Amino acid sequence: MAEEIKLSQKDRMAVAWRHQFLQGSWNYERMQNGGWCYAMIPAIKKLYSTKEEQSAALKRHLEFYNTHPYVSAPVIGVTLALEEERANGQPVEDQAIQGVKVGMMGPLAGVGDPVFWFTVRPILGALGASMALGGSIVGPLLFFVLWNVIRMAFLWYTQEFGYNVGTSIAKDLSGGLMGKITEGASILGMFIIGALVQRWVSIGFTPVVSTVTQSEGAYIDWASLPSGIEGVKAAFEQYAALGPTGLNVEKVTTLQGNLDQLIPGLAAVLLTLLCCRLLKKNVSPIAIILALFAVGIAGRFFGFM
Repeated sequence: MAEEIKLSQKDRMAVAWRHQFLQGSWNYERMQNGGWCYAMIPAIKKLYSTKEEQSAALKRHLEFYNTHPYVSAPVIGVTLALEEERANGQPVEDQAIQGVKVGMMGPLAGVGDPVFWFTVRPILGALGASMALGGSIVGPLLFFVLWNVIRMAFLWYTQEFGYNVGTSIAKDLSGGLMGKITEGASILGMFIIGALVQRWVSIGFTPVVSTVTQSEGAYIDWASLPSGIEGVKAAFEQYAALGPTGLNVEKVTTLQGNLDQLIPGLAAVLLTLLCCRLLKKNVSPIAIILALFAVGIAGRFFGFM
């Protein structure tokens, strides 16, 4: 009886490493098939000894394939298990392997975007950008390191999960598990994006609503301050008591100030919702960006922004 062929951890790690380049040979006919086939080569060489078997395996893995590049890992894990069964004499047909790939890539594709593009990356990006704005070089380095650690760990462990579970993973996809994961990730992603709107979208309306001359005592009388260090001390004390409004004799109220008192960040939220609405109406993102540039320039020129 022939000895059973098993993929070692080293073989599976070689597949996981190559799988990072899934989109390196992306094409409009069969999408990610080139990158997929490239990732499978170490396993194919281990499982099949003859050139004919290796060629046949490469050919069946050059069929159409397309999903999110990260959540593709459990698919390739299941495929490794199927190829291993086939190499050991189990009746696993080409159609069965391709059917599992096609059946899994659809549901998983809907999970990748909300989890990675709309949740993990915005959180890490906001963290890194906040530190970078404070002048710390750690910000971009932290984003780069954490993103790649999460990405590579996810690729490896989910591939191992798919390999160990084998074909039974397809049963989980037929239930409500993927739907629940997608819904939860989408809600979390929208929450994070909503929290970031006020921080990253800045709009200021400059029209003056009212100008009121303040009464004595409501502002700092710079002429009456003592000279030297005592005057500086007195200015700081009065500023602490009066606040920013004490710097000027006249209290100027702008349209933006009234909006901030009503709902802080209201204009930024409305602009974000407008852009989302336009995108939903299939308006080109380039057209939206150019329109924002035009409105900003016009607002600055005419003095209302």
